[in-house]
Amino acid sequence: MTKLKRFRRKQFLDKIITKRRLIILNEETFEEQFSLRLTILNVFLLATIGAIFLISVTTYIIAFTTLREYIPGYSSTELKEKALLLGLKSDSLEFQLKKNDAYIESVKKVLTGDLEYAKVNKDSILASDYVDPSEYEMNASQEELQLRKQVEEAAKKDSK
Repeated sequence: MTKLKRFRRKQFLDKIITKRRLIILNEETFEEQFSLRLTILNVFLLATIGAIFLISVTTYIIAFTTLREYIPGYSSTELKEKALLLGLKSDSLEFQLKKNDAYIESVKKVLTGDLEYAKVNKDSILASDYVDPSEYEMNASQEELQLRKQVEEAAKKDSK
């Protein structure tokens, strides 16, 4: 059985390594235009290298040019920048709208007599949106205190 396998393997290698001739002929005159000696192994290697080259060039073109914008899921950098700017504008417009609504509500209260005119002030309306950080308990945890000590010790060592 092993001799049979060896024989088949040798026969396969002989087929791959055996040189063959590729000839291109002129069909009308049967004149040889081009001749090339090849092996099946050479053709296989050439085809593999060509395929790898073609795939890498295609990947490079798609990844580093504007062609990637045509692939679903990719968007242009210009579109991303515009979306970011529009998001920022909408946030600022929302904030301005809230301020204007609060001002209009306070003016309505003055007109209906619910509030004195002296109390209506645009600065007081703006201050109503202010959140005082002292309202929240902001105590450092034990882990944070230990980290602060480590950072101070490292800064002392670096300064020496």
